[in-house]
Amino acid sequence: MATAEIEPTPAPAASPPPWTATLHEWLVTVDHKKIGVLYVLMAVVFLFLGGAAAIAMRLQLWAPGLALVPPITFNQFFTLHGTTMVFFVGMPILIGIANYAVPLQIGARDMAFPRMNAFGFWTTFFGALLVYFSFLVPGGPPAIGWFAYAPLTENSFARGPGVDCWALGLIVSGIGTTTGGINFVATILCMRCPGMTLRKVPFFVWVMFWTSVQIIVVMPPLTAALTMLEFDRQLGAHFFDTQAGGSAYLWQHLFWFFGHPEVYILVLPAFGMISEVVPVFSRKVLFGYEFMAAATAAIVFISLGVWAHHMFSVGMSRTLDLFFVAATMLVSVPTGIKLFNWLATVYGGKLVLKSPMLFALGFLSMFVIGGLTGVILACAPIDFQVTDTYFVVAHFHWVLIGGTLFGVFSAIHYWYPKVTGRMLSERLARWQFWLFLIGFIVTFAPMHFAGILGMPRRIYTYGSDRPWEIWNQIATIGALIQVPSYLIFAYNLVVSLWKGDVAGDDPWDAWTLEWATTSPPPPYNFAVVPVVKSRRPLWDAKHPDDPDWKYE
Repeated sequence: MATAEIEPTPAPAASPPPWTATLHEWLVTVDHKKIGVLYVLMAVVFLFLGGAAAIAMRLQLWAPGLALVPPITFNQFFTLHGTTMVFFVGMPILIGIANYAVPLQIGARDMAFPRMNAFGFWTTFFGALLVYFSFLVPGGPPAIGWFAYAPLTENSFARGPGVDCWALGLIVSGIGTTTGGINFVATILCMRCPGMTLRKVPFFVWVMFWTSVQIIVVMPPLTAALTMLEFDRQLGAHFFDTQAGGSAYLWQHLFWFFGHPEVYILVLPAFGMISEVVPVFSRKVLFGYEFMAAATAAIVFISLGVWAHHMFSVGMSRTLDLFFVAATMLVSVPTGIKLFNWLATVYGGKLVLKSPMLFALGFLSMFVIGGLTGVILACAPIDFQVTDTYFVVAHFHWVLIGGTLFGVFSAIHYWYPKVTGRMLSERLARWQFWLFLIGFIVTFAPMHFAGILGMPRRIYTYGSDRPWEIWNQIATIGALIQVPSYLIFAYNLVVSLWKGDVAGDDPWDAWTLEWATTSPPPPYNFAVVPVVKSRRPLWDAKHPDDPDWKYE
């Protein structure tokens, strides 16, 4: 008698883990990829906070004599805007992208010190929270500017605890940044896959190595200066208290010894990002790798000797002025080498104008203008005339936004498919690009003219007899044009996570190792540690018999 076959009962579909388990996983993670995402998310949140402060200031300056915000509130917004953009947007978003990409690009399975990596993020994040905790203390946030010039930070002029929250927050976040720099140096020197010598690392990896060296050198002096400030305020020391024999110049030297290399800490990673995007979308190998690598090291060393060009008007000797003029002029030479190498890479290439390349080309065009105004400011007599005017404001925004932010947007659009397995919307990305580019130019170009006409920085209003109103109104319109570009960016990030086209492992036909694994990568990155023979391992693998791709 035949027995009836009994069909097996299908296993129930696995239910997704509860949100609490997912949250716990992200809070305790030591995976470099998740930590990188956390850095970027933190930076995006603070980008909107810092941007809101900027919009409030621009509206206040729309017309003479406005009182949309009180003077003290304007100065608080001014302080938080600069602090946020430098310490809680610029550095975290660059470190976050590097956290994700660098181990993948060198064929490693994680950072050298995973727990230190997590420690670095959380100290950076809690340092930012401590600065913003100043909203809850008597007197509110500090009103000292992000540079906190002495003696305005002393108890005589800043009585509330807001300055202490600011100083302690930057000390804590600086510890996180410094540990991140140490971790990158150790990872890049010790964790490269077989065959990847330092002459063969992807250019972004090379740039992050030297950026990390800068971080290790310049963050301790800033931490020391902030500690000295707290000694002045809480323990009765007189490092910067000029009324008791302290020196305001000492603060400026310590701060700008950090502050000017900080410009390169914010810009050099963008150089590396552009150097990954431009070759892929030009279908050409990066031109002059060795010269660009040497130029990167030269920028790092020279930048450590240019800090006092922020101080031409403080009364230094003519000899010191000449030294810092020469050093500032000299640092523009290796930067120019990079620019011409990028142009040589683009020249004659088969350009693919996808969103990462659009932002890369925006970077190339805008950074040139910022660099040229930097050469103008390197001339001490001119700098003496326009120092502390809106010309300087326009210059450093043109460098940092035209450099860092364009480079970051290029990198996010380039690596988003690797992180999520989904493509960002090209239509939304183009809207974002053009609104951002047009708004950026309309915002900061007029500030050059206002500065030449004598408009000081750090003022909350101005008289109707000054010829600055039209330039402020144009700049405010430009800032408002930028707002929808940031909103489109955030919307694109979120919606594409669910509705974006499936990316595949290598949607751009790229050349570096991160595109050799799945999108998104597994926790261990590579099932088998790769072995490389050139700087473009994927292109060599895809074109083994094509002489045009032969490694030289």
